[in-house]
Amino acid sequence: MSDSTPPVFQTSGHCPTCDSDVDFVARNPWFRDHFVCTCCGSIPRERALMVAIDSYFPKWREAVIHESSPGQRGASLRLSKECSQYIPSQYFPDHAPGVLVGKMRCENLESLSFSDESIDLHITQDVLEHVFHPSRVFREIARTLKPGGMHIWTVPLVNKGQPSRLRARIEGNDILYLEPEQYHGNPVGDGRALVTVDWGFDICRHIFESSGLFTQLVHIDDLSKGIRAQYIEVLVTVKPQSLGVENEIP
Repeated sequence: MSDSTPPVFQTSGHCPTCDSDVDFVARNPWFRDHFVCTCCGSIPRERALMVAIDSYFPKWREAVIHESSPGQRGASLRLSKECSQYIPSQYFPDHAPGVLVGKMRCENLESLSFSDESIDLHITQDVLEHVFHPSRVFREIARTLKPGGMHIWTVPLVNKGQPSRLRARIEGNDILYLEPEQYHGNPVGDGRALVTVDWGFDICRHIFESSGLFTQLVHIDDLSKGIRAQYIEVLVTVKPQSLGVENEIP
């Protein structure tokens, strides 16, 4: 949709991703993908993610941050510019884990090459609806987080109060489709990412059962920050600090 299309909605406010006073404009009623910042081009879920990072992990500029499949705008761009220990990665099946492919580190979320307790903050934006073994990802996130570290992330919770539903799984070398094929955009490969899971609010239970970590769902609706749309919940998974004996709860 071109910039000449009349807006269906417009408001002014402060963008959390470019930290600027801006106009937010939607030229399509599906705000999730089309309610953009006129300065940086970010969309609501990216702005919600940045607000959550600032709120829950305010010292992110000093942290070791790993982001899987980063974008070229919004929170990804700001984190890469302002955090000196920011590590972006993509999964390149033909490359060894941990090697650099251009400026990207090759990482498979189901089997990360990072050492135990080496990452302060993992970030994923709309990635975990595309993996075949989410439980492995949750365990790897837990393994590689430092005590006190977090995974702050987005994933479309399309099933909301209904149980999460598997759409596709791997059997041997083949993909078994349990639901009609559905794809999202992908910055690498053929540009398509198969949707493997329709997640619901029970995702927090899946994370705990896989990793032992608790997760908070954060819903932000704030037009002054350009945050309003469907499926923009932010998840905050925390690896607790080790408790000393004197702090143990009986």
